[in-house]
Amino acid sequence: MVKGTVHHKERFLNNIAKSLGRNRIQQEVNRPKWRKQPQYDVFKGENQDQLVERLKAHCAHIHTDVIQIQQRQLNESLNGIINELQGESIVYWDDPRFDEYGLTDYLNDATSSVHRWDPELGQKNVQIAEQAHIGITFSDITLAESGTVVLLSDQGKGRSVSLLPTYYVAIIPKSTIVPRMTQATELLHNMQQEKGYVPSCVNFISGPSNSADIEMNLVVGVHGPIRAYYIIVEDR
Repeated sequence: MVKGTVHHKERFLNNIAKSLGRNRIQQEVNRPKWRKQPQYDVFKGENQDQLVERLKAHCAHIHTDVIQIQQRQLNESLNGIINELQGESIVYWDDPRFDEYGLTDYLNDATSSVHRWDPELGQKNVQIAEQAHIGITFSDITLAESGTVVLLSDQGKGRSVSLLPTYYVAIIPKSTIVPRMTQATELLHNMQQEKGYVPSCVNFISGPSNSADIEMNLVVGVHGPIRAYYIIVEDR
């Protein structure tokens, strides 16, 4: 992770404090411990298999195709999806999990035009993603309650891969599935505490793009992929 440079930080914070009519608070802020935390009681005690079934059930409501497979079936399953979607061009993350799951060689041997996100190409990556038929990423955290994949962007994991292609495929390691937003935000907080940073962009994606605010009619694919596939992979 490359960190940027912060300019005029002290002056900026001092101006905010002045506008609020008080001095800067310099001491560490202690997080409150609430006596009641009902958000942790939702789906409490459900095991990973139950969360998978909850995720699958909700995907039916968000117009998202979902399959569950063993890791050894991943190449074959992805090939079937690509053929079904008639994907002639593919863009995917520069993510070590593509190597770990044996997908890199498969994609490189594919007859389709394939592009792995390259930080050195800068804006060119976005242009390629805009023209691609299929974008493929792994999910970093997955919310069973809402059928949401959480993507933590960095230099090799451009957000355009999930937003600009015609179709989107999310590979979901089963171990990434948590009950709901409560656990996702807790994981992000822990990341900040342990590593000192969080990704510059965290995307929460729940199926294909859609809108129901145009005369109360549901329209899928308004401002992003018109179809989404989730592939749940047994990774333990």
